[in-house]
Amino acid sequence: MNPDSLAALSDSLFSITVALYSLAVVAFCAQLAFGRRPARTPELVAAGGGSAPAEPAPEGPAEDRRGRRWGVVAMGLTVLGVLAHGGVLVFRGLATDRLPWGNMYEFATATVLVAVVAYIVFALRAPALRHLGLFVLAPVVLALVLIGLFLYAQAGPLVAALRSYWLAIHVSTAIIGFGIFFVSGIASVMYLVRSRYEARLADGGAPESGIVSRLPAAAALDRVAHRTAVFGFPIWTFAVIAGAIWAEAAWGRFWGWDPKETWAFIAWVVYAAYLHARTTAGWRGRPAAWVNVVGLVVMIFNLLFVNMVSTGLHSYAGV
Repeated sequence: MNPDSLAALSDSLFSITVALYSLAVVAFCAQLAFGRRPARTPELVAAGGGSAPAEPAPEGPAEDRRGRRWGVVAMGLTVLGVLAHGGVLVFRGLATDRLPWGNMYEFATATVLVAVVAYIVFALRAPALRHLGLFVLAPVVLALVLIGLFLYAQAGPLVAALRSYWLAIHVSTAIIGFGIFFVSGIASVMYLVRSRYEARLADGGAPESGIVSRLPAAAALDRVAHRTAVFGFPIWTFAVIAGAIWAEAAWGRFWGWDPKETWAFIAWVVYAAYLHARTTAGWRGRPAAWVNVVGLVVMIFNLLFVNMVSTGLHSYAGV
């Protein structure tokens, strides 16, 4: 196939990816709406003859057979979407004979792919976490639609300043770090919602039958947020360091407080604060989760506003 055909195939796979992820969102909605029962609070007989509520199951409420079927369908569609998503980048790379993250369209597409792969890994390791799928895939679909509408760029060669082996090192690790932090931030948002619901139950409130009652337990969501942040933090640290080394080779200085550099460092500080807060008395739980959410906001701001609105030495690349 010639480069034009490969680029056209990449574009077609992008549309197929959006369609598959959209169908997965519908299946995840069906799983939450029809297949998962609200948690019942079992009773334990106390020593004096009374009763006391038992601790809820750590992974959330039970799921019936119909819910499992919808979950399998949703995960299957998600995996097919990931395969098509990967094909977008593979064929874009073959068409241009370079790494397929040399502009904002490719960078953002790759970042979203990493986020979905990170979710799949957790969902396969802990099936109860599949119920996060709606809250991961829905933003993913929205992001891909916006990427296709506003960031699309024709397949072409790299600008001269990006023709360096550091592209494979610095940009690749930034993509991986960002994608992992995306899942971590979504998990913290869901943790904040679910933990408030569980606090109401602990105070004697009546169980609800809405989506919140069907989410994984707050403890499970908190573990996902923490583990993904722990995994992503050293990757992001390396990306910042690699960027500084590349900057010295390209511009003659390691650090110049360019907007991209500044906000990458701010994001690093926020995630360092989150990991520290997780081990600090008085900051565990909801306060730490809020710090993680702030980190997600900073990362999104860095990707969108800094790349598309502000001007700096990174403007030529869009990354």
